[in-house]
Amino acid sequence: MKKNAKIIFMGTPEFAVPALKALRKNGLDVTLVVTRPDRPKGRGRKVVPPPVKKAAISLGYEVIQPASIRTAEFSDLITKHKPDIIVVVAFGHIIPKNILALPNLATINIHASLLPKYRGPAPIQWAIINGEMETGITSMLMDEGLDTGDILLSSKIKIAPDDTSGTLHDRLADLGADLLIQTLKSFETDEIIPVSQDHTRATYAPLIKKSDGRINWGIPAETLEAFIRGMTPWPGAFTFRGDKRLIIFKAKPIIMDTAEAPGAVIKGFPDELRVATGKGVLSVMEIQGASGKRLLIKDFLRGYNLPFGTILS
Repeated sequence: MKKNAKIIFMGTPEFAVPALKALRKNGLDVTLVVTRPDRPKGRGRKVVPPPVKKAAISLGYEVIQPASIRTAEFSDLITKHKPDIIVVVAFGHIIPKNILALPNLATINIHASLLPKYRGPAPIQWAIINGEMETGITSMLMDEGLDTGDILLSSKIKIAPDDTSGTLHDRLADLGADLLIQTLKSFETDEIIPVSQDHTRATYAPLIKKSDGRINWGIPAETLEAFIRGMTPWPGAFTFRGDKRLIIFKAKPIIMDTAEAPGAVIKGFPDELRVATGKGVLSVMEIQGASGKRLLIKDFLRGYNLPFGTILS
């Protein structure tokens, strides 16, 4: 990849920041950064900039935050920059056909799965929830579909038994930055031959909503353990004792039979919380109650009574 090739970078969340920094580190010419508008966040609804905006400003890049990328004004602006390549990393919108056609060489996307598996907005979470042993990063040529473009390169990574979506996110973000540079260096020299995806093998990773974190105690303990890791740190795997929400951050499955209904607290050691599931028992290790503080279960139980027979729902 020629160092004077003009690149427009489009990205929004923390996942895209290592890729943007890698472009700078490798001396590539980013002429413009496009990101989503600032949004209110948290309980105070304070308006905050997206992570890519903060990173881009610190690197000295020009930043724009269009309300829509489907306007003639946005198309005209991109055209004036005469990009050779547009790089898209977790931007948050499907790029329209007229924008895809603007760069001289290509629009390249970095996606956090081994395509065609886990197309869509939440590939990291669903790979963990579904008990995958590995995942990875794919670079591809963008088309009008949702993660359906021709594959350029891919890189695999093992999912550790204790990985949460947070820890896996960080490793994949760094891997994505490395693969982006590798892709750009190989692309213009024709070292990469784009390969069409096998659409018959495609799976979808839908957007996760806050309500999706609610625990279904009727499924097996091993499945629940993976679900909890996939929902950590956001939106958090939660359950209710009456009207009190409890967030579970860490648990381990126990292979044992119980006659108790799923969601029932069963007997264990004094500093232990065991809950019956659809198959086996889940031992809760880290939890957060109404106090809002994440605690080891032994510390939590000192101040919060969950007697045997309590039903979590």
